[in-house]
Amino acid sequence: MTGAGVGLRFLRGVCGVVTAGLVVLAICVAVTQYLGHSRGFPGPGALSVAAHVLAAVVVVLAQRVVDHRRGSAAVLGAIVVFGVSGLVLWTQWWQ
Repeated sequence: MTGAGVGLRFLRGVCGVVTAGLVVLAICVAVTQYLGHSRGFPGPGALSVAAHVLAAVVVVLAQRVVDHRRGSAAVLGAIVVFGVSGLVLWTQWWQ
């Protein structure tokens, strides 16, 4: 991160927060599914758990690109972080 401009450092920070939020959300959905199954009430479902976990993996990989690259590669990684996070929220929570 040495020599990175203020804008890139800010972008990395915001992307890191979004990434952490999606990882925590994926863990919560998985735990809810497990508890629902073990206690006999319907959970979010296997498809929802899979979507959240897959999205979390993709976002963590994209965050690594944002953290370790500069220029257009970092910006593209940030677009992936925001795009995948928005897609998960839209398809799994707002529909």
